[in-house]
Amino acid sequence: MVAVTIPKILVVGLGNLPFPYTRHSIGQFIVDSLASRLGIHMSSERNGISGQGNVLVGETLVSLTLFKSKSLMNISGPSIAATMRKTIQSPTSMIVISDSLSHKVETLQVRLGGSANGHNGLKSIISSLGNDMNFYRFRVGIGRDETDAAMYVMRKLSSHEQQFWNDRGLDLVLAEIEKVARKRQ
Repeated sequence: MVAVTIPKILVVGLGNLPFPYTRHSIGQFIVDSLASRLGIHMSSERNGISGQGNVLVGETLVSLTLFKSKSLMNISGPSIAATMRKTIQSPTSMIVISDSLSHKVETLQVRLGGSANGHNGLKSIISSLGNDMNFYRFRVGIGRDETDAAMYVMRKLSSHEQQFWNDRGLDLVLAEIEKVARKRQ
């Protein structure tokens, strides 16, 4: 008999809890959508809001932890690093979902490692991990217009964007989570 190892994955949604449904908090919006779709109950703890379950992602059984920091995004690194150390063994089992001004609306770019690309939330995580940048970045395209970037990211997601990331976009995210999980088996 062969023992099957269930991969442990931590999915972190970047955002600011006081500003839900904004482009800047799209990572937290997607974590909420994942919790709803997969039936993972989220509850408040000291550093954030989290939930865990053994769930089927595609055809792969995954021990999945979802996390949203209570700290504002730009200083969320310490709480995320603490959660990572408590739940998984390696940063390569962590997925961080963040907004990206440089990607088109309703697109998802996945990358293991790399720089923060100027994203202060990612900078905070990298700093808190001791510059271990070897975690997955799921960059969610929010686009950009001619207005000030700080004002743009704080605008509410359109109802179309919300629907997309609850439906087809969430399917894209789940397919990528399954790919990461299969590498961790």
